[in-house]
Amino acid sequence: MIRSLARAASICAALAYFGPSLAFAEEVQDCGAPEGESCKVDLGEYRLLLPGPLDGGAKGAPALIHLHGAGGSGRGVLRMGEMTREALSRGFAVIAPIGLPHSATRRHRSWNFQSFDGRRDEFAFISQVLDDAADRFGLDRDRMLMTGFSIGGSQTWYLACRDHRIAAAYAPVAGGFWREHPKDCDGPVRLLHTHGWRDTTVPLEGRPLRSGARVQGDIWEGMQLWRAENGCDGLRADAFDDRGQFLLRRWTICDAGTALEFALFPGGHGVPKGWAAMALDWFEAMMEETREIR
Repeated sequence: MIRSLARAASICAALAYFGPSLAFAEEVQDCGAPEGESCKVDLGEYRLLLPGPLDGGAKGAPALIHLHGAGGSGRGVLRMGEMTREALSRGFAVIAPIGLPHSATRRHRSWNFQSFDGRRDEFAFISQVLDDAADRFGLDRDRMLMTGFSIGGSQTWYLACRDHRIAAAYAPVAGGFWREHPKDCDGPVRLLHTHGWRDTTVPLEGRPLRSGARVQGDIWEGMQLWRAENGCDGLRADAFDDRGQFLLRRWTICDAGTALEFALFPGGHGVPKGWAAMALDWFEAMMEETREIR
């Protein structure tokens, strides 16, 4: 009885934290509940929230995958209230893969992007996560938007570069390639990159770390690679818009089935307010266009 009351209190606390929009996301087993056990695959773990109960409520739902920044966690991703509320209210599941600790004695978690060490093949891990979530909860494997912040944003770039088919589209924030930049990628892609003009943690032009042992890449140079992969017609085909605080730049004359946009905002190193709505609007419009073509 006491244990049941404690669990009920935990669920009520989670509902109060996330707000009313998550009330329908709580009727799930421990693997999937905000304060429950993480979901496990061969290479690691992930957490998720569903837009409906297990008995059919999430069947065929799209998903937003978010890779946490350095020192982050899957639980922390699920506590990103604006993002989770926006996604769940549109019928998206939220999937939060969990990075590995830097060492056996440190809990600081990050991603093995650019093969800085050989502990885990992150492409294989993320593929397992997305396949498992689709099989376990009935999510639509063909409608998954990959996102990430900072190092998680960098990991998102590298996943898209290795095989663009791992997700339907990509919306990284404040993280891109590191030097040496890739020479080419497995494009084309559908990608919306967001970055802060005043970001000094991951500046747009990059910066050296650890006395130059590692060097962040140049976002502009990375976007040039994506333009080439998408067959875009240089710079003359640009379209410029603004949406609230975001200055948007789109490459419009590119190969069919591709999409490439850059959203600049005036802030620093963070996920800006309004980003989730902008990214999901962009993704949903592409999915609708794809459906109409089919």
